[in-house]
Amino acid sequence: MTTMYDLAREEYAALGIDTEAVMEKLAAKPISVHCWQGDDVLGFDQEGGLSGGIQATGNYPGRARTFEELTCDFEAAMALVPGAKRINLHASYAVFTDENPWVDRDVLEYKHFEPWVAWAKAHGYGIDFNPTIFGHPMMNNELSLSSPDAATRDFWIRHCKACRKISQQIGEALDDQTLCNIWIPDGLKDVPGDRFGLRERLRDSLDEIYAVKYDRVIDSCESKVFGIGLESMTVGSNEFYLAYAATHPGVYDLLDLGHFHPTENVADKLSALLLFFDKVPLHVTRPVRWDSDHVVLFDDPTKEVAMEIAHIPGAWEKVIIGLDFFDASINRVGAWATGTRAMEKSLLYALLQPGERLKELQDTYQFTEKMMLAEQAKSMPFGAVWDEYCRRAGCPLDGELYPAVAAYEAKVLPERV
Repeated sequence: MTTMYDLAREEYAALGIDTEAVMEKLAAKPISVHCWQGDDVLGFDQEGGLSGGIQATGNYPGRARTFEELTCDFEAAMALVPGAKRINLHASYAVFTDENPWVDRDVLEYKHFEPWVAWAKAHGYGIDFNPTIFGHPMMNNELSLSSPDAATRDFWIRHCKACRKISQQIGEALDDQTLCNIWIPDGLKDVPGDRFGLRERLRDSLDEIYAVKYDRVIDSCESKVFGIGLESMTVGSNEFYLAYAATHPGVYDLLDLGHFHPTENVADKLSALLLFFDKVPLHVTRPVRWDSDHVVLFDDPTKEVAMEIAHIPGAWEKVIIGLDFFDASINRVGAWATGTRAMEKSLLYALLQPGERLKELQDTYQFTEKMMLAEQAKSMPFGAVWDEYCRRAGCPLDGELYPAVAAYEAKVLPERV
């Protein structure tokens, strides 16, 4: 019997696109899914509450409170998502036990994350890692690696060093590479009296942090245009980190889609960076009002990023895709599943576009045909291929997603309320 997918495969074949090869390629591309959607970015160690402009708004019931609850929820969400997955951890998710009691962040060790590694290995997940430079008493002035106070600066330098060492050990345990991404909220609410000194101290701190080289670690720094409560100046701007990465081989400038001016097109930046860097790490989010970190959807900005990843030569291997959103107003497992599926869906959509033909038409100045072909491709039977991709992965179709999330919620919510 001819299926909707069979018809779609034939229609795409007429454009020279092999849907079978596309699905196989997509299934092998890992997406690094952030752990902090599951508990509203609170972690297991925080004493100071959220800071640095980070806010998770809403009070939906059922937030994960322990390692066991968080991993259970993550498994439930990822079972609803096709494709390869990684988990992206913050250092604030260290697992403390009677045998390994609480320690402060500057003396964290690999043993505090061994439960994560064992769990990830059992489920076939890779792991990425982040120092947690917020939600801590040492952030009382919203300055860390750029602080004029040497004791504060040294504390966070030690923390970042510890996190890079842990990342190396995670990579060794999983026989993998671990992205270790540094983000700091450092900035000032009002007009600075000295921008240069702040950035000079940040540069010197990074030099000390990166003095030791690790073969299992991919190092990155995440830029930002401004933060809530830090509106006048952000120390770690994109210009700063891009310049630092360009002059420090092995360190990369991580692009977060919410960390730029609303009129900037982050997708447009990929082709520029990929000319000069062998890796470009991303945090994909949905900035409804700047850096609001809404759940990723199958929208135009996400599709445009995916188009660049799919069609820039070498970008499929070079771009490291991570997610970064958190919404405490909706079911968190549903948020995870919806956002990760949206990234997968965007990549599939991009792979099904006639990129080579569009490039040829552009390079031969056939702009009218290029425009029309691009419009034709938008209404191709993409949905039938997406449904087939989900079926082959044993995942629900879009119309089946909410009932699966609701069933899981009904199972675990009584234990958490």
